[in-house]
Amino acid sequence: MSYRNWKTLHEDCQACAKCDLARYRTHMVFGEGNIHADIMLIGEGPGRVEDETGRPFVGPSGQLLDELLGGIGLRRSDVFIANVVKCRPPGNRDPKPEEIEACFPYLRAQLALVKPKIIVCLGVHAARLVLRRDVRITREHGSVHHVKSFTIIPTYHPAALLHNPPNKPLAEADFQIIGQEVRRLAADEAQSGDGALLRQ
Repeated sequence: MSYRNWKTLHEDCQACAKCDLARYRTHMVFGEGNIHADIMLIGEGPGRVEDETGRPFVGPSGQLLDELLGGIGLRRSDVFIANVVKCRPPGNRDPKPEEIEACFPYLRAQLALVKPKIIVCLGVHAARLVLRRDVRITREHGSVHHVKSFTIIPTYHPAALLHNPPNKPLAEADFQIIGQEVRRLAADEAQSGDGALLRQ
């Protein structure tokens, strides 16, 4: 189904029962941020706090994500944040392939509505889904991929960094690469007269 507006998309996500995750959710976590942003961050799925609040990345991993964004001069209001699956997997387990595929049309619709230029994949599940192939985050974090009109950059999921703090400097370096891409695209847009990269 092709979605022409956010209201219909949100309503369909809210009513979705295409996989077993719907049975366990407290709230569907749709995503939030600047719907005209040129940067979209895609995580794995809601955690406990996100399930309780209905908002993405508001627990400890969200605080770390805010820190990483701040390190390159961005705020949450500058980007759009979504997840591969909109409902929390029980016990914060990894989403199953069938759950990811069931939810993918909603993420694809969000991409079509936001029309980002840069997609940041937070963790392996987002990277595999967006790049449509096997991805090893330990090998490919910070790499830049140009697919159609998108610049795609995989990096560590903030929750993984909380479990393995020594990898935080690697993620910080990845976000510096993201910042370089932001500046490059902003310069290209300024040269072409298309306006600022981050559209308010």
